[in-house]
Amino acid sequence: MQEAVDFIKSRQPVNLAIVLTNIIVFIVLSIIGNTENGYFMVMHGADYAPYVAENGQYYRLITCMFMHFGIRHLFNNMLVLIFLGDDLERLAGKLRFLIIYFGGGLIGNMVSVAYDMRTGDYSISAGASGAIFAVIGALVAVVILNKGKVPAYTRRRMFLMASLSVLQGLTATGVDNCAHIGGMASGFILAMLFHRKFIFEERIPVEDFRE
Repeated sequence: MQEAVDFIKSRQPVNLAIVLTNIIVFIVLSIIGNTENGYFMVMHGADYAPYVAENGQYYRLITCMFMHFGIRHLFNNMLVLIFLGDDLERLAGKLRFLIIYFGGGLIGNMVSVAYDMRTGDYSISAGASGAIFAVIGALVAVVILNKGKVPAYTRRRMFLMASLSVLQGLTATGVDNCAHIGGMASGFILAMLFHRKFIFEERIPVEDFRE
């Protein structure tokens, strides 16, 4: 129990708040209904392109980021976010992390809606993965900008992580790849716009990077 408490205390505050909000939303939705039921999820804020584009329900582009289809979907996303999100928040600071996370997630969802409306192949979308891919894209940008000065990451590691993440989505069913790719690209671009913040003049000691 103490180890769990110490782990939580060591997390970055903004990222931890996002993770906890996702968990709380999932618990509440699980109490009142079935999070694996598409109709239930749409009625409570999941992304559905016609409702956004034709009915002007733009709030769904944000609310869907806090909704997950079942415990496995939630667990997989939060497991990645609790570590990668913490690293990006340490590097970027609270405000820049929020901009990258929500900005990337929002753009990713907009790309998904645009693609669905163009193809007419509508699907219900929910999950934090678009925003998480924005975090991955931002970390790729950080590694490129700093050429090995970020000890927790290398170019090879980040490129491999990004490539495998995209490939996994492309080879799986029921995955919103447009949100993933759109999120990653926008996270990369946003980090590049903040490039002065991410360029380190000296090599950062590992103990200063990770708690």
